[in-house]
Amino acid sequence: MYKLLVVLLITGELFAVSCSAQDKGHALYDPSINAMHQIDSLTIVAKNQHKQVLLQIGGNWCRWCLMFNKFCENDVTVDSILKADYIVGHINYSKENPNPETMQRLGYPQRFGFPVFVILDGEGTRLHTQNSAYLEKGEGYDSKKVSEFLLQWNRKSVSGAGL
Repeated sequence: MYKLLVVLLITGELFAVSCSAQDKGHALYDPSINAMHQIDSLTIVAKNQHKQVLLQIGGNWCRWCLMFNKFCENDVTVDSILKADYIVGHINYSKENPNPETMQRLGYPQRFGFPVFVILDGEGTRLHTQNSAYLEKGEGYDSKKVSEFLLQWNRKSVSGAGL
């Protein structure tokens, strides 16, 4: 019962932070958030919902990071895959807060540029790091490439149940 209460509080807190940031027009990435705690919270929610965690690492300074978020919201296929299979978190990487401990924990994904995506399972184990350049098409993102990436790393595919 205690565990369920903690999960509900964390889920509510993450939802409230996300909604209040969107409502007030705040930036997508928040340098003041402790990224290690953010990841731990996302992992708990993902485990309880039988989903994976998709971390989008970048910053408000990154045009491609903001573009990817907008792309996901507007692409019906990608949006439905994300809602069905992932708990999404935006991890800040900026001059104000490069989150060095978090980058170390995730295997230094910043080496691929930004945004960079990290897939975690419900235990918090890093399964994959994705260079976003491979998901691009022209001056934007490719729906087919992004959908394939997400489907290849969802819980069903990684467990072998989707084969």
